[in-house]
Amino acid sequence: MPVIEVDQLVKTYGGTNVVDGISFAVDEGEIFGIVGPNGAGKTTTVESVEGLRRPDGGTIRVLGLDPQRDRYELTQRLGAQLQESRFQDRIRVREALELYASFYAEPADWRELIGRLGLEGKADAKYADLSGGQKQRLSVALALIGSPEIAILDELTTGLDPAARRSTWETIEEIRAGGVTVVLVTHFMEEAERLCDRIMVVNRGQVVALDTPAGLVAQIGSEQRLTFRPSEPLADSVLTSLPEVTDVQHKGQHLVVTGTGNVVHAVTSVLAGHGVIAEELRVDQRTLEDAYLELTNGDETEMEDR
Repeated sequence: MPVIEVDQLVKTYGGTNVVDGISFAVDEGEIFGIVGPNGAGKTTTVESVEGLRRPDGGTIRVLGLDPQRDRYELTQRLGAQLQESRFQDRIRVREALELYASFYAEPADWRELIGRLGLEGKADAKYADLSGGQKQRLSVALALIGSPEIAILDELTTGLDPAARRSTWETIEEIRAGGVTVVLVTHFMEEAERLCDRIMVVNRGQVVALDTPAGLVAQIGSEQRLTFRPSEPLADSVLTSLPEVTDVQHKGQHLVVTGTGNVVHAVTSVLAGHGVIAEELRVDQRTLEDAYLELTNGDETEMEDR
């Protein structure tokens, strides 16, 4: 059952539609990803869902509520981690959590929350003394302090090192396991592929695709790439004559063979027939990043993502 329903959302700045007719629905209990180039309208979209921006067109329902008309009730049921947020350097973790807890009728136990999020022993630490990963975990804790039914996380892991990023991924999975629906805005395709049940690709204010990670990859075909160094010289025609092979390129001493179907078996069989060994063989499948780049035409929009 959808907990978020957005229909033909429009938001205009300076005569330009930053969001231009976006429609989507988020089902209860899923992790729903939103990806797109800088300035595609991702943040404007989620801030409209949160009630922080007033749309110029379209309708939004979150848990059956209008984010503008029912804003107070919605804030009691929805938690958000904004794309850019920081706190006073001298505020302590416990002070920030107690302050945010005071905004809600039935807040979560912040002591239990920081334990879940790996901030044990940091209750009395000043914000300025936290690492980047700890600051992000605090942002998540503040988004969850109201025991929300939905959490919107915008660019949660930007600026984190790989270890902190993977730790944060585990936190998001735990949040969903606890019954919270998650909307995740991200630039990291590996993050989206690991975490999201479905992903909406946005470009220039419009939805260009919405599917599962595997479904998005399937939209661009199932080509594979084989990269190897032949042990003996080999004419390209030996490979291009195979029906499974669509392209052969040379990169130094290596060949890069692109194909479909059972191309790996076809290539290795014909090499064996010619007495050639495929040394340093590597097989690459199409990835979510390939799908993203193809769906957005490698675009990096210059429109400001307000």
